[in-house]
Formats: sequence, structure tokens, C-alpha cells
Amino acid sequence: MTALRASSWRAVAALAAGLIASPLAAAGCATSASATEPTIAFLLPESKTARYENVDRPVFEQAVADECDRCRVVSANAGQDAERQQQQAESALSQGAGVLVLDAVDVSAALSIVAAAAQRGVPVIAYDRSLATADVAAYVSFDNEAVGRLQGLSIVQALGASAAGSDGAHGVLMVGGAATDANSAALLAGARAALDGAGVDILAEHSTPDWSPDKAQEWVAGQLTQYGGRVDAVWAANDGTASGAISAMKAAGLSPVPPVTGQDAELSAVQRILSGDQHMTVYKDIAEEARTAARLAVDVLRGDTPRTTTTVDGVPAVLLAPVAVTSENLRHVIVDGGVHTIEVICVDPYRHACVEAGLIEEGGE
Repeated sequence: MTALRASSWRAVAALAAGLIASPLAAAGCATSASATEPTIAFLLPESKTARYENVDRPVFEQAVADECDRCRVVSANAGQDAERQQQQAESALSQGAGVLVLDAVDVSAALSIVAAAAQRGVPVIAYDRSLATADVAAYVSFDNEAVGRLQGLSIVQALGASAAGSDGAHGVLMVGGAATDANSAALLAGARAALDGAGVDILAEHSTPDWSPDKAQEWVAGQLTQYGGRVDAVWAANDGTASGAISAMKAAGLSPVPPVTGQDAELSAVQRILSGDQHMTVYKDIAEEARTAARLAVDVLRGDTPRTTTTVDGVPAVLLAPVAVTSENLRHVIVDGGVHTIEVICVDPYRHACVEAGLIEEGGE
């Protein structure tokens, strides 16, 4: 344990002891009229990925309210700006936040946020993106190497029966996430583990700045010019980069579009799977992730030991399991699982694809 980690854990312990002795803890987060409301800061990284504002924020805020009816949540989105996130964290601390739940824009820059919080005795919970080198109270995410493996295996399976190039290998482009996101490396490692030894030639790799679909599209377009007809599949780290890759391939006249992976089970990705433009996505129960983070944040506010299930680099953690989604199990995972309804999926121009997939009947709703 580093000196920073030890010092911050002492700060967390001191905070917990104070909360246990306070009316706040005794009342299960209730406060007197004169007391300051217990405050949790929820700091999100960006809004280009639909999940953060559509799922993470509302579910987290509601889950905190369910766990602690007098707790206040201060939510902020940094818009992929690390300096802005630093300012948002400082603002939350000045408002008396008792815990920061941090989904870092830049994992290196976020270390200063953790240090500033530790100086005030405020613990930090790393949310979705690992801060493995930082001294944090807990970490909540998914097994990101497992996500990458699921994506890589889906490419291997999709290419298994198709003809390889003249050198006997299938050409694959690797469209990764932002280099500033620690999860990007884990995703890539998992995908490579699945692709290694599988008769695949990785033509080129790219870390997509800001996870931007537009930047992914621009890069893939350039690779298609360079590699011509050698691109047999695209490993895209999430559904946003997948959308950019697919747009580039369609603009280049590739039909059908080679297999493309994704992650997050965004509505648009589910529709692309039905239409045959995207091969798969990875469903992560983001709502459960947000609820878990809310529960741990309230645990820390109350001075309780966070209800974690494992450790990652010595940090108490909860890692949720991902699920690969293709056209074969889309109904079961996405529709029956309540992720997206048939009504929102099967709109024009996807109604015919929904009929072919058996989600709706011809002429039905």
C-alpha cells in the first residue's frame, strides 16, 4: 500500500468514525433542520455516449433517493474536458460533498481530484473507469477484459466460415476507445487475447480521441483507402465508434458491411444489428452499475464498510458481468430483459427487419 493510499484510507476511516458518531449515521442519513444535507457528487465524463445522461445519471440519482431520502446528489458532466471535471469536483467539495463518485475523463488528471478529496477527508468511488493507481474507497464497473474477449470471439466466429485473404489471414481493423480511459487498454487486451492465434491479421490499431464516432469514422475511412479490400472485420470498442466505422464503410461502398463489434447495447446499435449493419454489441447492465455505485456511496456516507464483492489492484470492487448480444439472442437479452421495448426498436426504417427477426408480425405493431 502506497503512502498516499494509506493516508487516504486513514482519512476515510476518520470520516467514517465521525459519521458513526453523528446524528446523520444514527438516523440512516436523516438530518435535522439545522444540519447540512449529506451530499454525494456524481461526476460523469462525457455525453457523446448516450448512456451517461439517459441511464447512469437518472438511475443513480433515484437509487440514492431510495437508499437515503435526505441525501442530496450533485451531478455534473464534464463533456470530455478533464479541466472542467477538475472544476466540477472542486465545486462539489466546496458544496460539502461527503463522497465523490468519479467517472474520470482522464485517469491521470483525475489523480489530482482524488488527492484534493483526500485532503478534505472525502473518499472517492471510481465509477466505470478504473483509477487503479489512485487511492480510492471502492471501484464499480464491469469486467472490461471480458467485454473485449466477447467482442474478439464474435469476430473469430463471424469470420470462421468466410474466405481469408491471399496470405491466409483475415484482415481486422482495431478501433479502440480514448487513450485517456483506463478501460480502453483492458478492452483491447481482452480482444487481442481472443484474436491471437485465430488466423487474424490486425491491419492497424487506433485509439479514438474522446470516443468520438466522427473521429472513428475519419480514421476508418483512411484505413479503407490504404488497405482496399483487405478489411474483413472491424473491432470497435463501443457502439459509438462502431457507428463511425459503419458509416465509413458504407460511404466506401462496402456491401454487405463486414462484421463490426460494439458495446453498451445502445438503441441505435440494436437497430443496426437487426438491419445487419452491426454484427454484435455487448450489453452491460448500466442501471445495475449505477444502483450499485449509489449503494456504495451511501454506505460510505453512513460510515459502513462498502458492500463490495472482490478487489482490483487492492481496491474493494464490484465487477458486473457483460453479455454478448447478436441477432440470435437479441429478443431474450434486450426485449425480454427490458433494455429496449419493441415499440422503440421497431420504428421505420427498421420495421421490416423486425418482422424478419420475428419481433413483430407483418402489418403489426
